[in-house]
Amino acid sequence: MVKRRANSNSDSEDDNREGASSASKRARTEDDSDVEHNARSQRRGAPNNKMKGKARADNQDSSDDDGQEVDEHADNIDDDQFEEQYHERIERAVDAKRHIVGGIAEHGIIESIEMHQFMCHRYLSFQFGPQINFIIGGKSAVLSAITIALGGKSNSTGRGSGLKSFIREGQPAAEVTVALKNQGEEAYKPHEYGKSIFITRRFTKEGSSTWKIRGSKSNHIISNKREELSAICDHMNIQVDNPMNVLTQDAARLFLSASAPADKYKFFLRGTQLSQLATEYETCFENINNTTKVLQNKKAAIPDLKQAFREATAKYEEAAQALKQKEKARELKVELAWSHVQVKETDLQSKMEDVEHAKRQREKVEESLSTARVELQKAGDKVAMHEDEINAVGNIDDLDQRRNELKAEMRSLQAQIMKCSSDMKEINTSTTAAKRSIEDIERNISTETERLTKDTQEKRDQFKRKLEKAQTTVAQQEEAIEQFNTAKSELSRRIQDTQQAGKEKEVEMEQLKQNIGKIETLLNQLQRHEDNKYAAYGPQMAQVVANIQQMKWQGEQPLGPLGRYVKVKDLDAWADLLAQQLGGSLTAFAVTHPQDRNNLKQLLNHFNFKNNQIIIYEKDRFDYSSGEPAPDVLTVLRAIEIDDEDVKRILINQARIEALVLAHTRKDAEQILRRVGGGVAWTQDRFNVKRFPDGGGSTNPLRKFQRSQMLRNEDVATRQKRLEVERAQLEGQYGPLTTEIQRFRDSYLALKQEETQIMHKSRQAHSILSQAKQEVQTLLQEANEDTPVNVQGLQEAKLEAEQERDAFMKQFEDVARTKEQLSQTLSGLAHQEMELRTQIHHFNDRQNDIRATAEARMSAQRAVQHYETKEREADANIENAEAILKTTTEEFKSWTNSASEIGDRVETNRKPEDIQRQMDNVKRALQERERRQGATVDEIIKEVNSTKEKLERAQRDYKQMVHLNMILRASLAARLSRWQEFRRHIALRCKMVFRYNLSQRGYFGNILFNHSDQTLSLKVQTDDQLSTQNGSKEKDPRSLSGGEKSFSTICLLLSLWESIGCPLRCLDEFDVFMDAVNRRISMKMMIDTANQSDKKQYILITPQDMNGLKFGPSVRVHRMTDPERGQGILAMN
Repeated sequence: MVKRRANSNSDSEDDNREGASSASKRARTEDDSDVEHNARSQRRGAPNNKMKGKARADNQDSSDDDGQEVDEHADNIDDDQFEEQYHERIERAVDAKRHIVGGIAEHGIIESIEMHQFMCHRYLSFQFGPQINFIIGGKSAVLSAITIALGGKSNSTGRGSGLKSFIREGQPAAEVTVALKNQGEEAYKPHEYGKSIFITRRFTKEGSSTWKIRGSKSNHIISNKREELSAICDHMNIQVDNPMNVLTQDAARLFLSASAPADKYKFFLRGTQLSQLATEYETCFENINNTTKVLQNKKAAIPDLKQAFREATAKYEEAAQALKQKEKARELKVELAWSHVQVKETDLQSKMEDVEHAKRQREKVEESLSTARVELQKAGDKVAMHEDEINAVGNIDDLDQRRNELKAEMRSLQAQIMKCSSDMKEINTSTTAAKRSIEDIERNISTETERLTKDTQEKRDQFKRKLEKAQTTVAQQEEAIEQFNTAKSELSRRIQDTQQAGKEKEVEMEQLKQNIGKIETLLNQLQRHEDNKYAAYGPQMAQVVANIQQMKWQGEQPLGPLGRYVKVKDLDAWADLLAQQLGGSLTAFAVTHPQDRNNLKQLLNHFNFKNNQIIIYEKDRFDYSSGEPAPDVLTVLRAIEIDDEDVKRILINQARIEALVLAHTRKDAEQILRRVGGGVAWTQDRFNVKRFPDGGGSTNPLRKFQRSQMLRNEDVATRQKRLEVERAQLEGQYGPLTTEIQRFRDSYLALKQEETQIMHKSRQAHSILSQAKQEVQTLLQEANEDTPVNVQGLQEAKLEAEQERDAFMKQFEDVARTKEQLSQTLSGLAHQEMELRTQIHHFNDRQNDIRATAEARMSAQRAVQHYETKEREADANIENAEAILKTTTEEFKSWTNSASEIGDRVETNRKPEDIQRQMDNVKRALQERERRQGATVDEIIKEVNSTKEKLERAQRDYKQMVHLNMILRASLAARLSRWQEFRRHIALRCKMVFRYNLSQRGYFGNILFNHSDQTLSLKVQTDDQLSTQNGSKEKDPRSLSGGEKSFSTICLLLSLWESIGCPLRCLDEFDVFMDAVNRRISMKMMIDTANQSDKKQYILITPQDMNGLKFGPSVRVHRMTDPERGQGILAMN
């Protein structure tokens, strides 16, 4: 193996990285069979690598010893023996090559180059020949352009430290284009690039650099990536950074003039790429050593893995008993699955029967509907038959009007007849009175006649005056009493009105006091509510809520009272109504776990809340929109706001608040319920209205609303301020109302006093009247007894009485005659009224018959509508039952498939609950075992498999890596052996070609390789030494003249070129130190070598003239004159 100090060559890391791909490519060209053969021969021929003693345990030491033994084995090979063995073979090969003309390369050579604003040239281009190209005039920019365009580093050109230094002065950017030949069987992507590949690199002053890679097929850019350029160069084996391929002016001058043996040896290694191979082999050696360290770590981990596997196996053996229980659990799982399938199968049969039952019901409904339609047709025919009779009967309003007119006329006649009877009775009474008066007068005349003689005129006058005075007093007092009675009646009316108005005002005052008291109560409640927001729900509700928050519960914390989560939007309209109707739900509590109900009940009983409802609910956020009416219908849910979604669902389930309608009046409620198809409504005028979808309903009054603070979850300050304003308004009404009540009281007392005075005066008047009448009676009695009456007056009175009697009798006859006439007229009208009554009765009978027929038709229509509705319901029931049957069938199939996936069908008579209970017991037993073991059976099995897999994988990986490491060591040893063999072959070939090239000038020399010291020395003997010293002494290169040294170095360079495979050779100013003879011989020798080289291209730059030299057809000469530094275009011949 190459010594470690071989790493001290001057190649940079960039050189190693960029050359690694090509070196790897050459390394892979070796046949695998050769590698295995060399590895086996190496194992057989190499010294024994086994360790002894303590060294055997250290793999790292063994690896180092193996590498050292490889080095020693390689160093012990004799170079002289190798040269004797292969000298003749190589010499024959070199001699045979001199007589062969090399071919033209089909790919990898440069066809042309163009430079724009590059170095000192505005534009410069060359068309190169396929073999030998001489550029006379010295244009070192060409080699720099080739290096830059093909991806070489700028510092390898020796003309600049960066790309910016290659840009022509005063220009922002430069561009170089190289055309590579791409033909033959090994062309690079010929279907994309064609026969030529054009590589353009553009770089700017700012430091940016871009590539454009095109083909000859089209002018389109195929790629602009550096990786594509590296792939092209690797494929064509172009190495622009290799000094053997592109030897720049400075490198050539250094190589020709002042290179030391160590530098020449480095040049030799770099040029032949042996140094890159050596570096790669060193990397391989380090990787093998690192692998050995990894193997040590893996080997150290294997005992721990074995221990883990043993522990897992022991745990598995202990848990093996649980497998039986697990198998039992699996069997129970299968049985449970198929028991569910059997239950679902029973359910499926039930659903099938439901579908059949629904279909039978529909058939019955169809029969009933057909019967109802027949009845409807019959009723319709009867109604049509009676239509003519209805028209013939006419309108009863005319008959009623005529009858009413007759009745009015009869009532008038009856009144007149009654008046006549009354008049006749009065006339008869008057006639009788007149007859009695006549008889009295006749008796008085007889008596007066007898007494006339006794009476004096003076006594009669005095009697007359007293009687007139008494009669006047009676008349006055009677008039006064009449006035008093009228006044008393008016006063009684006024007193009653005043008393009624006063009572009304007192009722209003009482109501006002009650309202003020209610407001005072509400203010006190608000004050308590401010101190305790739960005061509306009971005096100790706050303590209940606090205890609920502190206690621990099985489920969610109880909700309640539910009313605290509810707020009414319109308080004045609906708060009291909803508080009264929803009171039981608002004071209720809700729990999620049944055990929490008992604990909450005990808590409520402790605080004397024994009637509060406790609801058990599930946290189900279901969709309730399907139960709501149209959006314009006000419901309880829409009239309130609920802070908690669970409370909302509870109230929906308990009170159906999403469907309860709110209306202002009963009439509005009925209209809304008819429009929405039935339901329940609460109204502001205190009615509970129910309407059923198929007709009918009920209306019940509600209790008077009691004002409550529940649902009044408003701002306390705002509510208190509003109540205080309302109280102030009511108190403002209190004063005027009190004044008005007092005014009515005063008026009542004044009227009462006036009534008392009038009654007193009336009593006085009655007393005076009584006295006056008594006096009149007394005077009349005295007159009858003592005072004689004028007989003539009595006779006149008798005459007047007789005339009055006769008038009464005549009047009686007239009234009797009028009464008879009226009675006859009334009898006729009564007969007419009887006829009208008969007609109306007949009309009503016909109307009743027609109405009964119409009612029968309406009943038939309702029956048809009812059965049509039932038919639709039956269809819906069938559809619903079929849908449920379909769902159940799908579920049955799904459950059957799921059960089949679990296991084969198992017939069982047990219920799923019993199987589940037994399976739970088995699982609990398994869990108890797993708890004791700290893992489940599956986890233990997984742990066993995992530890076993890890152990086997670690052992397998360890063995494989050990085997691989051994193979890699053997392969590396074989490759090192082959590398040394290559180095000796190349060195021997270089020696022979170098000797041959020196002989062209008549010199003799040799190349001395010291691979151990890594030096390369030249020994040259010139012709003058041969003639003068008989070849006894070789000349050191430092003692040679400039031309001899340059010629010797050219011979060395040509011999090295024989050992590389790159199709491109570039050399700049190779003849700067040569004289004419050496230059001519060197030129000829280089041309001959180039002609003998197969598929190689040479680009040689010289500042010297080449006149006198003969060139063949394979040589293309580019003669140029140096432009001025400001000139842009070069003159070319």
